[in-house]
Amino acid sequence: MAGLPRQLEAAIFVVLHLAAGGTSVLPAILQRAGDLPAIHPTDGDAIEDGCIYVAPPDHHLLVEDESVRLVRGPRENGHRPAIDTLFRSAARVYGARSVGVILSGVLDDGAAGLAAVKAAGGHTVVQSPSDALYAGMPLAAIEGAHPHHVVSASEIAELLTELVARVPPDPADAAPVDEVIEESLVAVDRGSTEQPQPGKPSGFTCPECNGALWEAHEAGVLRFRCRTGHQFSLETLLTEQSESVEAAMWSALRALEERAAMLRRIAQRMTAHGNRRTAMRYARSAEDTVQHALTLREALHSFHVPPEAEEEDEPIEQVP
Repeated sequence: MAGLPRQLEAAIFVVLHLAAGGTSVLPAILQRAGDLPAIHPTDGDAIEDGCIYVAPPDHHLLVEDESVRLVRGPRENGHRPAIDTLFRSAARVYGARSVGVILSGVLDDGAAGLAAVKAAGGHTVVQSPSDALYAGMPLAAIEGAHPHHVVSASEIAELLTELVARVPPDPADAAPVDEVIEESLVAVDRGSTEQPQPGKPSGFTCPECNGALWEAHEAGVLRFRCRTGHQFSLETLLTEQSESVEAAMWSALRALEERAAMLRRIAQRMTAHGNRRTAMRYARSAEDTVQHALTLREALHSFHVPPEAEEEDEPIEQVP
């Protein structure tokens, strides 16, 4: 932000993943860093050039008809605000006049939205993975959206200034937004609709609400969405499933250890009443349960250990 000119003829929208109950001081940080004013907008604010609009916690930030929209729609990739929702709305409203930028971060939120910006004729910029503190999001965006520019953070302000000067003044030349992107925006803004789900049933369930997930390609990027509107990229869905599996395994471990304790208590009472044979039967069952619990605990300890890579990934080349 420090490198952007005071008279920038564009508005800037920023999404940072935050906890729903958290406090965001990002507008104050960005305003101190440069010459542009930065705010948390309210729903319906008019969009003004030279202003930075930062998504407040627990609200998706959208643009619609030259105004700001704040909605508490379904989470996307486990987040609200989410980056993909902002990018889709910018692609729909501004088309070739939009510029999408992905910075450092984990997992892959933003990759599908950046592909939507590119499909609508907009420019796409990604921070170089080697320059990013966390390379996950830049790498996912490069793989999924094939951006026009991959540059270091220090080069982005100058590049944005150049792109703003080159964008067409009329959004009429934008490519039409495809049906899957439009349905995704409707799902975020108004939740479930009577429209049939795009794509085909995936056979998976939503980690958020346990509903059925449909899969479809959005601007060439695979996406999953349930009827209530929760949406996931492939990598994020895998991460959410892993967390659900781990939670279920911990729950099963607790149940096994409680069962073993109960069986031991029954064995002790049987022994106290002189029922030695019955007590031995309960004691053996308790020991078997303990062994099952130990096996499950060992599985939990190795659950998140990634497999060893057989070969290193090819380096990402800078895109001119």
